[in-house]
Amino acid sequence: MKVFFTSAECFPMAKVGGLADVVGSLPKYLAGIGVETSVVIPAYEMPWFEGKLYRIVHEGHLHLGQEYLYFEVRYFLDDILGFPFYTIHIPSKFDRYGVYAGHNGYFFSDETERNIAFQRAFLMWIRDAGLRPDVVHCHDHHTGLIPFMMKYAYEFESLAGIPTVFTIHNERYQGAFSWSREYLLPMYDTWKSGLLDWSDTINPLASAVRCAYRVTTVSPNYMNELMHDSAGLENLFRSEFWKCQGILNGIDTVVWDPATDPMITSKLESDPVRFKFENKKSICEEAGLDPSLPLFGFIGRLVLEKGAEFIAGLIDTWLMQQPKANFIILGTGDKSIEHALSSVAAKHASHVGCMLTYNEAMSHRIYAGTDFLLMPSRVEPCGLNQMFAMRYGTIPIVRSTGGLKDSVRDISEEGGVGIRFDNMIFDEMMHAMWRAYDMYQHVTFRHHCIRTAMSLDFSWDASAGRYKEIYQQLI
Repeated sequence: MKVFFTSAECFPMAKVGGLADVVGSLPKYLAGIGVETSVVIPAYEMPWFEGKLYRIVHEGHLHLGQEYLYFEVRYFLDDILGFPFYTIHIPSKFDRYGVYAGHNGYFFSDETERNIAFQRAFLMWIRDAGLRPDVVHCHDHHTGLIPFMMKYAYEFESLAGIPTVFTIHNERYQGAFSWSREYLLPMYDTWKSGLLDWSDTINPLASAVRCAYRVTTVSPNYMNELMHDSAGLENLFRSEFWKCQGILNGIDTVVWDPATDPMITSKLESDPVRFKFENKKSICEEAGLDPSLPLFGFIGRLVLEKGAEFIAGLIDTWLMQQPKANFIILGTGDKSIEHALSSVAAKHASHVGCMLTYNEAMSHRIYAGTDFLLMPSRVEPCGLNQMFAMRYGTIPIVRSTGGLKDSVRDISEEGGVGIRFDNMIFDEMMHAMWRAYDMYQHVTFRHHCIRTAMSLDFSWDASAGRYKEIYQQLI
């Protein structure tokens, strides 16, 4: 069985969020159960690509409005990823540093043109090269027009019989654009134009939900939430629920292995509690924090979606009332949130470490060294940070939304190792932190939760099997 993944991101080549982690790990596990999965993303000018060997396997041209674009498909020869990997090089569209934004943090202004060019080039390649994958699996709105074009664009009619799967990683980003830019699309059966439209715009995510053979989300609870809150698409998800399925994401347990992780200070040998102690001591020494105090961490984008605007206030309120705790923050995002965190870190320098950057190695060390991980998310379709945290014995403090609700069981429940709260209310967040602080004082129970968390299985094995079942049904 042969499947093509199309995506804007793939770890470790080009990563902004959890989309990259899924696209970069799921194919490895599918390969282990007989599904040959090739990944195709745009060719960015990112550090990973420097010095890598590739072969140009296809060249072509396409009209995009008044532009006449050259593209080439590159197959990477170094077999270090565990799956076949391709990029599509489109000069003037993707030969930039950054996936969605440049060095200055500003988003590129031609996202629609870039996404359509990539999707059309991908379809021209598999058509002209005579490739017949069993399934084309598209991820998020950046590739959401592929199911429509395969079915209804005249130039791709030879691909109409290939089934498509569309996975939604975050429905808040839909890629909608005006009908005045319809000229960017290839000629298609205009009787089907309604399958592109939502709220008088061309909406790639809505179109994919309508046109794909199957639609998946990255957790079961997130699938249910979309029918009640999906940025205007609620009726669409209710009407298409028959072909939708929520499958909880997994993590790459080879990359995220406390026993072998080269990015952490102390490897797991036999005792999880000792493992936590050594890594906590190391990161506290580096940040100038007292390792005898409970250590709370936050890793992620500093945006409203993650509830990051609460973090500075939570830290300041806690330390003004009760200084017996430390905090360490890693992430970038909204400048006002960054400023608030910097101010709190300066105000409480002996209790707060704040790194306003993206650092993959440091994130591993924080997962390994902190006692608790804060995730007060407004929206979290699946979330991987809570799984990484538990894999390294860190207790997640999460809001009961999306995949957080599916993957984190509260300590009040049998077998629970996490702490959950329900609403985006400051007092509920503070209460959750006090529960964590109380848990920290009960050493025997805390150690039990560390060991239990590290024994949980969040690998891709079960989820990969469910994707294979979908592919087999479609074939």
